[in-house]
Amino acid sequence: MITHSSAHVPVSAPATARAVAPLARRQLNLVTAHQLRAARVPSATVAGRTRPGGPWQRLLPRVYLLQTGPPDERQRALSAVLYAAGPAGGDPLGGGAAALTGGAALALIGVRGAPPTPLDVLVRAPRTVAPVPGVRPLTTARWPATITVSGIPSARPLRAAADFAARAEDPDLVRSVLANVVQAGWCHPQDLHGELRAARALARPAVRGAAAELVAGVRSIAEARARDALTATDLPAPLWNARLYTPDGAFLASPDAYWPDEGVALEIDSAEYHYARDSWHATLRRRLRLEAHGVLVVSATPSMVRDAPAEVVAALRALLGLAAHRPAPPAATARGHEQLRLPFG
Repeated sequence: MITHSSAHVPVSAPATARAVAPLARRQLNLVTAHQLRAARVPSATVAGRTRPGGPWQRLLPRVYLLQTGPPDERQRALSAVLYAAGPAGGDPLGGGAAALTGGAALALIGVRGAPPTPLDVLVRAPRTVAPVPGVRPLTTARWPATITVSGIPSARPLRAAADFAARAEDPDLVRSVLANVVQAGWCHPQDLHGELRAARALARPAVRGAAAELVAGVRSIAEARARDALTATDLPAPLWNARLYTPDGAFLASPDAYWPDEGVALEIDSAEYHYARDSWHATLRRRLRLEAHGVLVVSATPSMVRDAPAEVVAALRALLGLAAHRPAPPAATARGHEQLRLPFG
């Protein structure tokens, strides 16, 4: 909603409202200085309405919010795109001059753990845009296909994930966010690997390690930590997130890690998702189905994997040793699981 001021301005408030209303409707109540000039709103009017206590706000250089209340996350994200697009020509919502990327773009589509700030924005080369607090423009000649998410021009999740990984500093956050992007079905590990290579992000050890985990089938940071712990032992390597089926072809379960020769599974269950009674019952029923078909299950929480990995490994070692002497193999078959083979140099 566009508010009005009782103070004198060079153009009447109703006339100003009519001039900017189409832009405000399309752009989440945001306009740029260039658009205001094109709409023939005098600079004196802009100055009057953005004075302290006035009905408009200057969010970023040459970007105004036409309301008195604070901006929401969508408005902040779009303001960064409008700032980066500048008066480059064309529609700033078209995704041809600037597009949201990185963690902010991933957060916009609901990727768990993706940080909504800082606001990384791609800028089409050869233009360059100065960074401002909270906004990091990134000039690129490798312009991606873009999509519109909640009214905001954005890079597709695959590119946004690669741009995030190329700039994020926290290795655990890189691991977690990339795993969540793949787990949510936004891209395939092989495609993500190719995008990371194109972005030259695989030169970073944390990114290279996260990509290797995803190719191996790992889909969460807890699973990645479990894989680290297992790699340091002499235990056989499991299949990660394999799909298990009963002898008659019915889907049984998809444990986090599974040793098909021994019929042993590792289930990492977070308490965060089991406070609800139905969720907890579903977890117990899945475990009962596995055990009913001869699968031996080690259960752990993410905090156990993080803080006491030796105890988890010891439990797995005991069950793997026990499984070697069982008279009959488990009545479960792992299929539909393929370890991708990719170079990681």
